[in-house]
Amino acid sequence: MTDKEAVLDALERLPENASLEEITEELRIMAAVRRGRGDVAAGHAKTQREVRDLLDSWATTWTSK
Repeated sequence: MTDKEAVLDALERLPENASLEEITEELRIMAAVRRGRGDVAAGHAKTQREVRDLLDSWATTWTSK
């Protein structure tokens, strides 16, 4: 699905009385999800376990000073 098709689909799903702010927020979220999926597909993402290990190592560094 192209970006334009995704936007049109999102607009169809929103209520008729959706405000410009609500529409903008819906498109902003949709764009973020699509970027995230692209990052995962390109291998630019970490697993939950990797992130947890990273946070643990940072916490250890911060508390050992």
